[in-house]
Parts: sequence; C-alpha cells; structure tokens
Amino acid sequence: MDILRFATAGSVDDGKSTLIGRLLFDSKAIFEDQLEAVERTSRDRGTEYTDLSLLTDGLRAEREQGITIDVAYRYFATPRRKFIIADTPGHIQYTRNMVTGASTADLAIVLIDARKGVLEQSRRHAFLTSLLRVPHLVLAVNKMDLVDYSQERFDEIREEFTAFASKLNVSDLTFIPISALHGDNVVSRSENTPWYQGSSLLHHLENVHIASDRNLVDVRFPVQYVIRPKKATDHAFHDYRGYAGQVAGGVLKPGDEVVHLPSGLTTRIAAIDTFDGPVEEAFPPMSVTLRFEDDLDISRGDMIARPNNQPQAAQDLEAMICWMGDGTKLGPRSKFAIKHTTRTARALVRDLQYRLDVNTLHRDEEATALGLNEIGRVTLRVTQPLFVDDYARNRLTGGFILIDESTNGTVGAGMIIDAR
Repeated sequence: MDILRFATAGSVDDGKSTLIGRLLFDSKAIFEDQLEAVERTSRDRGTEYTDLSLLTDGLRAEREQGITIDVAYRYFATPRRKFIIADTPGHIQYTRNMVTGASTADLAIVLIDARKGVLEQSRRHAFLTSLLRVPHLVLAVNKMDLVDYSQERFDEIREEFTAFASKLNVSDLTFIPISALHGDNVVSRSENTPWYQGSSLLHHLENVHIASDRNLVDVRFPVQYVIRPKKATDHAFHDYRGYAGQVAGGVLKPGDEVVHLPSGLTTRIAAIDTFDGPVEEAFPPMSVTLRFEDDLDISRGDMIARPNNQPQAAQDLEAMICWMGDGTKLGPRSKFAIKHTTRTARALVRDLQYRLDVNTLHRDEEATALGLNEIGRVTLRVTQPLFVDDYARNRLTGGFILIDESTNGTVGAGMIIDAR
C-alpha cells in the first residue's frame, strides 16, 4: 500500500483536531484505553459528548485553551492506503508550525466554519499550501449541522473560495460539506446532505491519485551515506561499496547511465539494493543503496543524475523564505548555514527584495527584515555550489533550510525560485 501524507489547516476553532479524532475513531484506529482516557477527560471537563479533539491535542496548554499549538502527527490505515496526518495550528503566531506540517504533505485539508465562512486565516492557509506546492487541496466546510445542512450556505462558501483560489497555484481543489462532531460525510456519506453528490472525506483520501505528483522525469539522487561493510568473515561483502539515499526524482534501473556531481564523471548502475534485497527499479520516495560499475570518489552531499538531464549547480539563489527564528530576524548581510538535500554549506543574505503579506498578497518592497512567521523573497550567496531545481519542479531539490550556527536551530525554510 502507498502512503498519503496530509495536513489539516484552518482558522481557530474550525474543528481540525475534532475532524482527525473522528477519522481515527470511525476508522477504528485508536485503542480502547485511549478512548477511555478521552472519555474520562471529557467528563472531568463537564463536556456532554466525547471530545475527540483530545486525541491529537496532547499538550496541557492545548487542552486548557482548546487550541492546537504544536504540529501533532498521527498514523492510521485502511485496507486501501496508509495515512500520516499532520494536525497544524490555526493561530497566526504558529505559521511556522503550519509550514513545517505542510512542507511534506501530498494533500492539505483547509477547514472552514460554515457559520463564519472564508476568514483571513482560511485564505492565509490556502496561500501557504499553494506556496508550498501541496498538489491537492480539500476545502472541508465543517459544522454544517449548525447551519441546518444548508446547501445555499455551502454554495456561497464554495463560490467565494473558488474566486480566491483562482489567484493561487492550486491544481486540484475539492469541496466537501462535513460535520466532524457528528461524523457527517467524514467516513461515510450522510443522509443529512442529500443534495451533495460527492464522496465522503475518507473515500476521497483513499482514492486521490498521488503517484503522478512526484517528478518521475528528472533523475535526482542525493547521496546520504557511503556503505563499506568490509566484513572479514563474509567475503561477499568485503569489497562492497554502496551509496545510500532517498530517490528525489526520476526512475533508476540497473544498467542506466548516470553522472556524478560535482565531478561530472559518468558510470552505470550495477545494482540497486534495499533492506529487503535487490530491486529492478527505484523511484520517489524510495530509500535505496546504489552500486556502480566503476569506483568513483563519491561522498555525502554529492548528487547522482542523468548525463543529459542535470540539476543546476548554483551559488546564487533567489528564494521565498518563511522565517522561523524566534528572537532573531533575517536581513541583508545575515549569515547562516544552509542545508539542501544532504549537502551543507554557508550562506549570506545579499538582499531582501520584499516581504509578503500572506493575507492580502501585498508585496512590501520597503521592508528591511523578516520577523517570526513572516515570508519574503531573498537573494542568497552560497559558499559552494548546490545542485538545485526550481521548487515548482521538484520540492526536494528545490527546498532548503537555514540554520543558526550559534544555536544550531532551524530558523528558516526556503523554496528556490531561481538559481544561477
């Protein structure tokens, strides 16, 4: 079975955690003792119903306030597919957490309260999922029970959001009316919405096509680790030399001609090994070990590609940055460590072109720095060439993080727009 990673987002109290709790509960993905603990906590708080949001809101501060602060990851499976859920916070001060959760997602669910409609935070999260190139977007209109399952209200929200989404880079947009509290259209179709002809949320998650979302054309294999067992007791592994990593793009097969970067030397793939044994092909997001016909000087941070289809070796990058530094700011002449795929270098901020208002999409070209949770376009100069693609072409080779060298903490996430 394949794995679908999806993130939930939306305004405060739109029911993100309750929706995930409902998915886990109705798909029987929680243990009895977990359910008993949630029921006990719900009774202690005087709640008349079992508060399923407690399944994901695990921090004490989250439970006290009834909000999500940190990114909560949950796992469940159905007979058709495995799922990894990232429950991201809705508050504006936790934008960095939302970016973290959505950066690896195949699909994003943006919840909207049917009573409140499309809010500023709803538009912000939709823009962030577009900026992060999340391929599929589901707009779940929640709390339909509080508007008497009104088709008119659902259509109003759909039209308003469709008009906003036309300004964004959204390739697949789906609208589903739900009630996370009562389970309407979450796991199964609801009789309360006979006017809705689409599928339930879980059915959509099980059947959305994600195989073609990954770049299967441009071969990209960042080398993460060199494997040299040198077992004296096992002659079969005495001369073993393999290069481990995760396939970031394209399809690799034994016999394929590849080029090693930065040397530019070419060789052919002798074999592709995995934990379960050799395979005849490797594709994203498989983690494999490549063996080559020739002995080349290959180390961590190098890139394997096709001779006639290579990433760009660049030291000047233009990128959109989401600033995550708490107590620090990003401005011209700032210096950081930069981690791109498996390669680490140092970077200097040459210019801040503009700061982007994610609510209005206004570009503030007078801005001199980026503060916590702010997004802007910057120009970076890197100490050694990075093998990059545009983020729109490949999210793995087009993304990077900035690291504060004094604290070793991640302070920024970047998406490459242009490189030279």
